[in-house]
Amino acid sequence: MKPYRRRASTLSVRRTLRRRGAQPKVVALGGGMGLSASLAALRRITGDLTAVVTVADDGGSSGRLREELGVLPPGDLRKALAALCGDDDWGQTWARVIQHRFQSKGEINGHAVGNLLIVALWEQLGDPVQALDLVGRLLGAQGRVLPMSAVPLELQALVRGHDPERPDDVDTVCGQATVALTPGEVQSVHLVPNDPPAVPEAVEAVLDADWVVLGPGSWFSSVIPHLLVPELLDALAETKARKVLSLNLAPQPGETEGFSPQRHLEVLGRHAPKLALDVVLADEAAVPDVSAREPLVDAAKRLGAAVELAPVAGPDGSAKHDPELLAAAYDRIFRMHGRIGPWR
Repeated sequence: MKPYRRRASTLSVRRTLRRRGAQPKVVALGGGMGLSASLAALRRITGDLTAVVTVADDGGSSGRLREELGVLPPGDLRKALAALCGDDDWGQTWARVIQHRFQSKGEINGHAVGNLLIVALWEQLGDPVQALDLVGRLLGAQGRVLPMSAVPLELQALVRGHDPERPDDVDTVCGQATVALTPGEVQSVHLVPNDPPAVPEAVEAVLDADWVVLGPGSWFSSVIPHLLVPELLDALAETKARKVLSLNLAPQPGETEGFSPQRHLEVLGRHAPKLALDVVLADEAAVPDVSAREPLVDAAKRLGAAVELAPVAGPDGSAKHDPELLAAAYDRIFRMHGRIGPWR
């Protein structure tokens, strides 16, 4: 298990893929900024990319639109579309437009342009998948964005010590926005309804993929929810695709406060004990020595996975992935851990 140190430029990665003459079919599961980071990296190495996005958000603009109109929360879908926009003027202009938030003293304050555009097309077309495909074509998105379910979901968590005055009690905390920032220790999460239907196109994408990427992102509120949709979990178990889990650079305040890298794997395994992985990707700085690496390797083995270490953090010291470094790490993993599809 040797750290991967080469920093490959976007251009060199794309040239390598052109020499191969084909590209892998990749499906990325997640939500929020973690999924956006993964998509920004993956679009640099493949043009056959599908994002499957959680739909349990109930905060901010998404929460307001969901409550008022009864629609899927559009925010994480919008972020995924923005991450798939190209680097040319058209793509970057549209990425800024759909991410723009209005600032006013009225009802429109805080709403993102992309949220309103997506919801308008949902109402016009009556089909969330068709509407997202249309937005993607407008933006020139380099990939497809799908919701994981066609019904809005509520995330609920069992949290020990949610009330500081009752540190040993376990309470139910409702709502993704609340769970993400909850004090106390999250024990488990579940969805309401507990057996939501998956979007058929999302299931088909997973079954047809060469690689499935899960994470990074808010562990309990963006990553694990995909494993709580029965049809998606079945597809992940049945697919011939290889599966890579991308760990966060650091614990998230509130939701995973104090979590080690291996504990992220342990809680994921408890929520989906039949799920097998092939690779766990971690930033080499997060596991700097043997004492930190051995427990991670052991936890990964219990999920059937090997550990790959790579420098994937941004240069500013924040807990954000660098798109080019992450792209280089994904490219190496795709090349080194099995060649199973016609793209090879």
